[in-house]
Amino acid sequence: MKVPNKLLSFLRKEKEFLIATHVNPEPDALGSAIAFSIALEKLGKKVILYDKDPVPEFYRFLPGHEQFISSLRASDINYLPIILLDCNTLERAGIEDISFRRSAVIDHHETEKDFGDIKWIESTAPATGLMIFYLIKKLGLKITKEMAINLYSAIAIDTGTFRYNNTTAEVLRVGAELIEAGANPSYISSNLYEAWSKGRFLLFIMALNTLEIKEDIAMIVVTKKMYQKTGTGADDTENFPGFPRMMKDIKVSAFFRELGDNYWKVSLRSRGDINVAHVATLFNGGGHKNASGYKIKASLKSAKKALIKAIKNQKF
Repeated sequence: MKVPNKLLSFLRKEKEFLIATHVNPEPDALGSAIAFSIALEKLGKKVILYDKDPVPEFYRFLPGHEQFISSLRASDINYLPIILLDCNTLERAGIEDISFRRSAVIDHHETEKDFGDIKWIESTAPATGLMIFYLIKKLGLKITKEMAINLYSAIAIDTGTFRYNNTTAEVLRVGAELIEAGANPSYISSNLYEAWSKGRFLLFIMALNTLEIKEDIAMIVVTKKMYQKTGTGADDTENFPGFPRMMKDIKVSAFFRELGDNYWKVSLRSRGDINVAHVATLFNGGGHKNASGYKIKASLKSAKKALIKAIKNQKF
């Protein structure tokens, strides 16, 4: 994986950075950002690490998570250089009305946007964490234990803990190197998949009880009332979208999460060559080939109908 020289020059020249990643962060976003900030600080740089949403409680095992701030004052960061990680628009990072002197994007999503003076986008990369691994090495730095835990978590979550079809020999080699640097696979997997609260588990049961299957498309739903009944929130729905895809005859799973009155966040997961990123772009969303999403203002019935029609109109 080739790191652009323009990006390396930018990182070496500037003295301080704002690193931001997408709202509703997961371990690829969080781990990549934390490991990268540690690396830049070792080079003597000043780093502000930002995510509009607080780090979910079940991801606070990541060393360095406390560095994130969730509010920005324009007076403090106006005209700073910004680096967007694991996303490619300010909107996706929840940033508005702030000017930046220079901007860089490091991302692996298939749906590329216009933002960024410098862009390093590898749509075939399994995870942004893999890109940051190579970037840190290219900067001449040693991978520390803290970096290793964060980067292993980033790569693990986006490869389904090395189960998805984006798991390559390269990914496994990097994973082994991160283990040698101090990442503990058992500890990380336990925190990623076996640390649910009772409320989260009850929410999951409620979501599964909404299961609706139309031919080879499975759909589940979480509403605000479900959050109230279980004492949970949007963070607790992490990983929900992929579960219906476990059924062998399901080609696409869709998770509808209520944002407001007739307003839904739709997360899509697919098998093999079915590119749901193309489907998401029809609704001004985006993402990866087998994992993407969008928002839609419509009744739940209409939102489901629109999705089914969009999927059926695609030539997979």
